[in-house]
Amino acid sequence: MKISDILKDNEVTLSFEVFPPKTDALFDSVEKAAGDIAALKPHFMSVTYGAGGNTASNTAELAERLQKQHDVTVLAHLTCVAASRDDVKKMVQTYRAKGIENIMALRGDIPKDGRKSEDYVHAIDLIRDIRAIDDSFCIGGACYPEGHVECERQSEDIRHLKDKVDAGCSFLTTQMFFDNNVLYNFLYRIREAGIEVPVLPGIMPITNRKQVSRSVALSGATIPQRFRTMVDRFGDDPRQMQQAGIIYAAEQIVDLIANGVNHIHVYSMNKPEIAAGILDSFSAILGR
Repeated sequence: MKISDILKDNEVTLSFEVFPPKTDALFDSVEKAAGDIAALKPHFMSVTYGAGGNTASNTAELAERLQKQHDVTVLAHLTCVAASRDDVKKMVQTYRAKGIENIMALRGDIPKDGRKSEDYVHAIDLIRDIRAIDDSFCIGGACYPEGHVECERQSEDIRHLKDKVDAGCSFLTTQMFFDNNVLYNFLYRIREAGIEVPVLPGIMPITNRKQVSRSVALSGATIPQRFRTMVDRFGDDPRQMQQAGIIYAAEQIVDLIANGVNHIHVYSMNKPEIAAGILDSFSAILGR
């Protein structure tokens, strides 16, 4: 099923992101965790793509197994930061051969070796190429409620976002954020700019202290004082911090739904217990 069809109605939806193993030796354990998350019956699951495409084959394999063995709609990521046009064409054809209908088109993080593509600079270039190779895919894109860390002005970032949507993005998923007002302000600005596609807030349950600095470094997300206080109080006890992080994320989600943001995407970090904890917190809202 295409994700654009899942998002057509105004009903509440919940999706989870998982990441593929970096090595073949870890495939079975990752598949088990992803399968346990699929058993929660999310509306769809996304499978990420390693820096520079270093997990490409495992991304495709995991996505195919989730779809065929667990009957869950899959969104397979594809990055272009270190890819050639031939690499992209082969990957798009691989996804099509495996029956995958949805691609998350991303520039991606620059690999540690600094290798960059000679064919691609921005995600919009990738979106256009996917459309040219096979126009039947439903394509998603990323957006940044606090602005992309490499973009000086949010107004410029929003113009680029509008270009991505005009190039063929059917929906957008946000970078993580921890203050819902940041998202509400962002939604107002992009709607004003004429961006009307569904926007899925990306929620990251922070369940250990180390995740905080790492998440801020990667996303540039603002950390509210309420969140800092939670980490200060519970961060030294893994069990307490996990529960507190799940509760904080669940409260974010309930507030989003109460304010009419109905499509929620959760970065599960391949942890079924966290995905289940989130789902349990508002299962009645989902009618489960």
